[in-house]
Formats: sequence, structure tokens, C-alpha cells
Amino acid sequence: MKPTYSKSLRSPARSEEPGPAPDSRTAGGGAVPLLSVRGLVKTFPGRRVLGRAAAPVRAVDGVDLELAEGETLGLVGESGCGKSTTGRMLVRLLEPTAGAVEFEGRDITHLSQRELRPVRQHLQIIFQDPHASLNPRQTVARIISEPLLVQGATVRAARDRAAELLDLVGLGSEHLDRHPYQFSGGQAQRIGIARALATGPRLIVADEPVSALDVSVQAQVVNLMERLGEELGLSFLFIAHDLSVVKRVCDRVAVMYLGRIVEIGDKHELYDRPAHPYT
Repeated sequence: MKPTYSKSLRSPARSEEPGPAPDSRTAGGGAVPLLSVRGLVKTFPGRRVLGRAAAPVRAVDGVDLELAEGETLGLVGESGCGKSTTGRMLVRLLEPTAGAVEFEGRDITHLSQRELRPVRQHLQIIFQDPHASLNPRQTVARIISEPLLVQGATVRAARDRAAELLDLVGLGSEHLDRHPYQFSGGQAQRIGIARALATGPRLIVADEPVSALDVSVQAQVVNLMERLGEELGLSFLFIAHDLSVVKRVCDRVAVMYLGRIVEIGDKHELYDRPAHPYT
């Protein structure tokens, strides 16, 4: 059966059934984490130098994370520490070398692309470079509609949804038939956000979504994401290296160094009383 899409832009309704008793070990003190990551590893082959193969590069080295329903978790660290690689593995744009990723209690680490398709409806990503992530040959309508078409929506329903989403992110449906090159960086990122929202996701991995934008535009996009999170009941993994932005938008913060999480906790406690020397 093909999915249907209502005029509501909110995420699918959550179950009201009570869950297990709260466990202090889970994300944000909640009972069951929306996302759970255990021992995540990504190793890339080393480059050949003077005819010899270099040692493999361990970009992510045993990451453990939990993210609760409705929570925004910040993932911070310097460039090259493995933040973006981790985010891409969570949405299966990169295949983990080892470890497990559970979404809504289901292990999605080794699902086939066919099995993963319904999961992608609830798990989306926003990329760092808005123009690089948008196909320059496609119209805005097609870019935003594509995830819906993959999920089985009709062309008409997908276009109507795209128009609603453009209004939601502050651009307007009059831009549906334009192309990405006709937009500024901030506007292009709004299109990327609209695309990520198209299927009504529950969790969005935001991979440094404002780092490529001017400072004044950064604030506008951050304000938009905060509003959407509240209105649509979204959870975010917010990857960044700008600590002021992270402190503003995140509930908890995880600090990543050389492929590992060295500290994680409530943002106020972590900023006021950091426990690890790198933090």
C-alpha cells in the first residue's frame, strides 16, 4: 500500500502507551532512546605512498551515543575528529566497519536498501554545504518532492507537500519552479531543510548546517530550526564546531576527539565544569 500524506506538517503521532520505567543510563533520563549507538567504528583504507600501502585510518573509534525523543544532542569537536563520518553512518550514507545503530529499538546497521526505505522516512539529514547538496539540474519542487516520490507519493501530492514546506521554511511556493543557483546560501539551506522535513521525520542529523553561511544568516537558520523542532516535535543530532551555537540550541553535548566521545552531558554542566582536558 502506498503511503498517503495529509495536509498536516507535523511528525507522525507518537504512541501514548506507557513505556518501561525510567532508567538513568538512557539519553536525557528518558525510558527508551529514539537513537542508540554502540561501539560504532569506521575505518578507511590507507593511501599508497611510494608503492606501499599506508596503515588504515580509524576515523571513528568506538562511539557510544543515545538520543531521546524530542532532544537535541550536540556533537562537537575540531575538524577531522570524525563528527560528520559519525552522522553519515547514523543515516547509513556510510556503512559502519563495526558497531550497531538502533533506531526506535530496531537495529538498522545491516538492513538492505529495500528494508531501509521505510526507516528513511523517519530519519533524515541536513548537509553542511547547501548548494553542493542540491542537484543544480532539478527544480526546487523536484528536490523537495524526491523523498516523497521514493516513498510512493503521487507527483501531485508531492508537489503540494513541497509548496507547504516552502511556506513553512519561509520561502513561499512561488519558488517551486526555480533552480538552486537562483538562491543565496541561506535560502538554499532552507530548501535543504524543507527536503529533510518532507517525509515527516522523527530524527534529523544536522551536519554543521550553518557553518557555510554568513553570521547574520546563521542566526536566521538556527532560529528556524529551533522553531521547527518545537512545532513538529523533532529530535536533532546537531553536529558543529561553533560552541556558542551548540550551547544555544542543544540540550546535551557530546565532545568528540580523535574519533571517540571523551565527554557527554548536560550543556550547562559541561560548559561550566568540563571534566576532560580536551573539553
